[in-house]
Amino acid sequence: MKRFLKQSLRLLLTPLRLASQRRNGVSAEGERKQLPNEALLGLVREMLSEGHTAVLTVKGYSMRPFLEHLRDKVRLEQPVSLSVGDAVLAKEQGGRYVLHRIVSIEGESLTLMGDGNVRGTERCLKADVCGVVTEYIRPRRTIKASDPSLRRRIRAWRRLLPIRRYLLTLYKATV
Repeated sequence: MKRFLKQSLRLLLTPLRLASQRRNGVSAEGERKQLPNEALLGLVREMLSEGHTAVLTVKGYSMRPFLEHLRDKVRLEQPVSLSVGDAVLAKEQGGRYVLHRIVSIEGESLTLMGDGNVRGTERCLKADVCGVVTEYIRPRRTIKASDPSLRRRIRAWRRLLPIRRYLLTLYKATV
């Protein structure tokens, strides 16, 4: 029943999804050069530690609905202070890099979770954080991470964790 509902919603909402992709400038035609995460993000970490900023194209769906795969970009800076709700690029304990949001801080230990995840968290240390997101760059606008409206939406999204699965299903059907 769930699969039928998903497929039906996807079929009904395809015209809206295609119109949204055209409006936001997303296409499969543009060629991109891709580097392995370990190589690229190691360089990003080094540049951020020297005081530079970096702009990365988001790859993956774990930060939906705030960041969309290959459409949005983020500007990263070296972290000065970290707080719950910040989106950070960090090397988790498993050794891979993730761009997720801080959900709790306990001393030097951080718990991270993607906005598009309904369960499962990552753990890392504050020293493993490479950069903090300062701007969300969309095709037609840039939003500061400190924007009060965005911060309110992020707090509300975190409180919706029990029903996030259903909201994400609807979102995926329309995007």
